[in-house]
Amino acid sequence: MPRPAESLTDATLALAVRELAARDPALAAVVERFGLPPMWAREPGFATLIYVMLEQQVSLASAKAAFDRLRAACDPLTPASFLELDDRQLFEIGFSRQKTRYGRELARAVLSGALDLDALPNLDDDGVDAALTSVVGFGPWTATIYRLMVLLRPDAWPLGDIALAQAIAEVRGLPNRPASSEMLALAEGWRPWRSVAARILWHHYLSVRGK
Repeated sequence: MPRPAESLTDATLALAVRELAARDPALAAVVERFGLPPMWAREPGFATLIYVMLEQQVSLASAKAAFDRLRAACDPLTPASFLELDDRQLFEIGFSRQKTRYGRELARAVLSGALDLDALPNLDDDGVDAALTSVVGFGPWTATIYRLMVLLRPDAWPLGDIALAQAIAEVRGLPNRPASSEMLALAEGWRPWRSVAARILWHHYLSVRGK
């Protein structure tokens, strides 16, 4: 089985930023204007997966507010404590009916051992994706974000991420956001540091909006 790639460190992040800036003038302009992007590392585990799920198709502020309410209701936030919340409680926290179902599917998968979160760091990228997408409601974007922000894999590219698409349009002066196929083709030139390219683009997106 292929070995997992080495996780990004502060040193390799800085190295990758320099390499990408040398290759791509648009990325170089972002770095010159805003500096090195943050690592945006997140803790491994169930709570982070729930947080990433909450971020799907909503604003970052809305997702954070819901997650903060969830942490207040579940302390500590574990699969077992999550399953103790009823539909009304989850709705008041900010879970849609669909995300309520997905959160419970995740909690049950972790508790049953069907999803072994502790094993993910030892899997290669395809293995991580296969494990996470085996849970109902957790698709390629969620799996890729987990690889990028939690496992700190260097070459994860969250296809379909709206903020990334918008950032690409802005830094390249495009009239519209690129389609997923265009994003995938463009990112080929950023291998093996697509995770770092994503961080640079997110850095632009958040910085120009004052966040």
